[in-house]
Amino acid sequence: MTITPGDLFTPRALPLLDERPPERRDAARNRMALLEAAQRLIEHYGIDKVTMDAVAEAAGVGKGTVFRRFESREGLMAAVLDHSETEWQAAVISGPPPLGPGAPPWERLLAFGRSRLETSLEHADLIRNAGRAGTRSFAAYSFAAMHLRYLLTQLGVAGDLQLLAVALMAPLEAPILDQQVRIEGLDVGRVYDGWADLAGRIVGASPYPPPAGGASADRT
Repeated sequence: MTITPGDLFTPRALPLLDERPPERRDAARNRMALLEAAQRLIEHYGIDKVTMDAVAEAAGVGKGTVFRRFESREGLMAAVLDHSETEWQAAVISGPPPLGPGAPPWERLLAFGRSRLETSLEHADLIRNAGRAGTRSFAAYSFAAMHLRYLLTQLGVAGDLQLLAVALMAPLEAPILDQQVRIEGLDVGRVYDGWADLAGRIVGASPYPPPAGGASADRT
């Protein structure tokens, strides 16, 4: 699909995870009950303890209902992950600044990096259990990449925005963060400051002031 500059400035052009075929009201209610039950169990017991039987019992439905809806435990975890991604997308599109609209594009870019890093670390186990070789769904990745291209366009960045967006996305994905934070033991603040430096170099006006304590920095 070819994206024109006009498309980048239209929020509804972004591929949203919640744009699924309409469900019957009772089916949608059951689906949400199952997702909420799975989220509660993950929060209380950890993801490794969550089974299809446990989710069915917590939601008050039969085990067959869970399998018909999600097909497998991996499918259930993917649905829980997509649900959290939908909430994050809503924050980007219409939430408060600086992640949402209303802040200068550089502040929004920094907020994007901080938020994506934090959600990747928070949901690392969920991402791994959702399959796809430890990555988010195509729709989730496409949304984030297109939003980055939109911000880079607003910042007047020249060059291949599609590849530059990928360069900014890669350090924020779970497998990379898992290697850096869990295995190599790097401090999360250091990882974020390095990402902000990379963003500044891509924008072409580095160095920007490093964000103190995760707060967005004003552009200089």
